[in-house]
Amino acid sequence: MKSILSFLGGIIFTLVVLAGLGYLAVKAGMVPANADGKPAALESWVANTALQAALARDTKELRNPIQPSEENLISGVHLYAENCAICHGASDAKPSKLAKGFYIEAPQLAKDGVEDDPEAASFWKVKHGIRFTAMPSFTTTLQDEEIWKLAMFLRQMDKLPPAVDAEWKKVPSVAATPAPN
Repeated sequence: MKSILSFLGGIIFTLVVLAGLGYLAVKAGMVPANADGKPAALESWVANTALQAALARDTKELRNPIQPSEENLISGVHLYAENCAICHGASDAKPSKLAKGFYIEAPQLAKDGVEDDPEAASFWKVKHGIRFTAMPSFTTTLQDEEIWKLAMFLRQMDKLPPAVDAEWKKVPSVAATPAPN
């Protein structure tokens, strides 16, 4: 019994020491807070692991209730142009000045697409945002139906019907967009 208590005491002591060292590292400025710094491997691992776990847990039962149609895809193109292009680029895949300054690079979806992601994953990311990135939550600004149309467009953006592709090509490049003051 005494050895078990000693063992548990050692674990608790080790955890307290590690927590104290972590606190001192943060207070001493050893953990970067600047947006132009490279994230530590542990930080990247924690963020990516948490995102993958949330997607696996929260998208199991999600199904797009919107039927694929040119009209719905064109609506998705327009929603993308209004809400996403400033960070994720237009069909030219060139980042805006704003996007070039992000701490975690925003994928330019015309070249770094998410066509292989399930619609449910794109829906979740747009609806809830992604912590530790610049990806905001659109819960308060877009209705679920709009987010599903956007997710449908993202899933099919590399194989759009001609009329939808023509609409996609009309989205103006944001590469020359001035950074906000």
